[in-house]
Amino acid sequence: MTFPVVGMVGGGQLARMTHEAGIPLGLKFKLLSDTPQDSAAQVVSEVVIGDYRDLDTLRAFARGCDVITFDHEHVPTEHLRALEADGIPVRPGPDALVHAQDKGVMRARLAEIGAPCPRNRIVSDPADAAAFAEEVGGFPVILKTVRGGYDGKGVWVVRSEADAADPFRAGVPVLAEEKVDFVRELAANIVRSPHGQAVAYPVVESIQVDGVCDTVIAPAPDLSEELAGEAQQLALRIAAELDVVGHLAVELFETRDGRILVNELAMRPHNSGHWTQDGAITSQFANHVRAVLDLPLGDPRPRAPWTVMCNVLGGDYPDMYQGYLHCMARDPQLKIHMYGKDVKPGRKVGHVNTYGDDLADVRERARHAADYLRGTITE
Repeated sequence: MTFPVVGMVGGGQLARMTHEAGIPLGLKFKLLSDTPQDSAAQVVSEVVIGDYRDLDTLRAFARGCDVITFDHEHVPTEHLRALEADGIPVRPGPDALVHAQDKGVMRARLAEIGAPCPRNRIVSDPADAAAFAEEVGGFPVILKTVRGGYDGKGVWVVRSEADAADPFRAGVPVLAEEKVDFVRELAANIVRSPHGQAVAYPVVESIQVDGVCDTVIAPAPDLSEELAGEAQQLALRIAAELDVVGHLAVELFETRDGRILVNELAMRPHNSGHWTQDGAITSQFANHVRAVLDLPLGDPRPRAPWTVMCNVLGGDYPDMYQGYLHCMARDPQLKIHMYGKDVKPGRKVGHVNTYGDDLADVRERARHAADYLRGTITE
């Protein structure tokens, strides 16, 4: 039997870790990467360097692949339809992926299926944004470009009509949303296969710093079983309604009055699921691979009562390897995952996972390791 070839578009750390999850299964990976220095390009044996926005490049790359999947949502929708017309399985498919590519399309579809969301609408100019603010009780409101934003980019907190000019300079539609009074951010991660099998991971708390995910706690502390179940069921319903294949992350607000509202969707392995590498029986990466190949999905249950993931961001201390001696000696259970990236201030270059029975201890261990590797602390 010939093992299938998984074609991964995008050479970032998500592709790197997805490839790692496929190694024990003997799977073959082919990568379309922007440069040979990209995170996944350093470790995948068959790498094509090219532009994912060019249809001829995509078609040439797809030859010999049994399925195409992604580590980002930016491949043009019409290109994905062309690959499907060529007979190449694309997972998730373009009809699903467009909801992660375009926030306006996402909001419209979620409204159709009755998913709870912040009040929102597309606005045409700063005056229209001010009119929307009046509709939802006044400023501040959130403005987002419908395409291209991530990690806080393409998102503005607008406090007056005069503040609202910048989002419209991008030349793409702008989505206005009410500014939600939330207690914290949650994420519901699920994986769904082409024949409809689906699994749900524990709902996690995601802590953001300057618009970038900093810490993930699994499961979310003090989250009621009822609200956790509601979040999981909502994520599973969204996946089924949108026909998602692979991993889906539903980022959520937990409001002060006890509701959950959908913030964003991601149809690929996600930062809020990195804890599963060491904290779950089957990681998000392994289940994503299983799903796109339509293999039976693995058990998503946690291995320990608590797992904490902290992102390692670049700082002024470029030689992170020197920190391994201290971190590994201090915490032999610590799991370090580095992405092979050049260290630049504020850039995600890796993450650490810790787990155990005591949440305070697990959090402290993860925070200490991430800060030591970055050079924020030195003892």
